[in-house]
Amino acid sequence: MTLLDDLFRENILDHSQHPRYRGLLDPADIDHEVNNPLCGDWLHLTLCIDADERIAAVGWDGDGCAISQASASMLGEILLGMSVEEARTLTKEMVFDLIGIALTPNRMKCALLSLEAVKVGLHGRGA
Repeated sequence: MTLLDDLFRENILDHSQHPRYRGLLDPADIDHEVNNPLCGDWLHLTLCIDADERIAAVGWDGDGCAISQASASMLGEILLGMSVEEARTLTKEMVFDLIGIALTPNRMKCALLSLEAVKVGLHGRGA
């Protein structure tokens, strides 16, 4: 393990223990819940979209492993201020880059739960 791996692991622990944007928004323009039945992780994502179609507020709640919770927190940080169109272009590789360490296939699903909530939640909103 390298020093860089250690730093990424510390970042994951920080985000899972001190999550950013935790707490659901009410009212919310986007409200979507996803789960991973294989491991029991779940995530409820809420977003407020402003008149310029930018993400003005992010809120989420969930339960699961450190990777799924940290991923939701990290993704919340980059979503805030992003346009709906930009959010639609987020990829799994971008999420993996946020996490920063190699993940097993099972952990990849945990990391991508928040991205799934964003993509499905935004589906059908304008185009």
